[in-house]
Amino acid sequence: MTDLSTWTKRETPGLVTLEGRRVRLEPLDWAAHGAGLFAAVGGDEREPLWRYMPVGPFTDESSLEKFLAGARDSEGWRSMVIRRAATGEILGMATYMRIREAHGSAEIGCVALGDKLRRTPEATEAFALMAGHVFDRLGYRRYEWKCNFSNEASKRAAERFGFVFEGVFRNDMVAKRKSRDTAWYSITDTEWPAIKAALDQWLAPGNFAPDGSQINTLESFRGLR
Repeated sequence: MTDLSTWTKRETPGLVTLEGRRVRLEPLDWAAHGAGLFAAVGGDEREPLWRYMPVGPFTDESSLEKFLAGARDSEGWRSMVIRRAATGEILGMATYMRIREAHGSAEIGCVALGDKLRRTPEATEAFALMAGHVFDRLGYRRYEWKCNFSNEASKRAAERFGFVFEGVFRNDMVAKRKSRDTAWYSITDTEWPAIKAALDQWLAPGNFAPDGSQINTLESFRGLR
């Protein structure tokens, strides 16, 4: 059992820029990021992106700005904007939410990946940077992922990344006039080193062919098929 006799409150995540080989994550600053973020994840044509979330889609910049500002002020969300490292192009966003500094626990949520980011090494690196920030730099004990139980793609993504399924909160909320069951996943501090090692191996340049396709899967580096 972990000795917590010297445990202290952790710092809040999402306040500094996170630098990777492929992407850079910056704390949301609407003046700097708003137009580019809306171009990546907003508009009527992005309805599928928000289908399983309790919020969105956002048809104009002001509605997205108002929502994110309100979530920051009322819920303590710390949204991170994902940029392509080489060009600075804004590709999407992800948010630290349900932050509980006293317990060393935070959730990644409101993940909105633009068309150029979905199913790419850049997306995986963004997730790795956010997890590494809470575990390696801030000393958190728990990192959560939650999604609509009907969202098969989100559940697959959580499992691919290494999150452990914890169960389902039935009738968890009413979202867009429908009952939502919520699937809960987590990574703990003791699980993170092995997950990080697998991510580092998968993200290494040598794991990608000249056409950009992966050579070995992320699961294979964790000893899974």
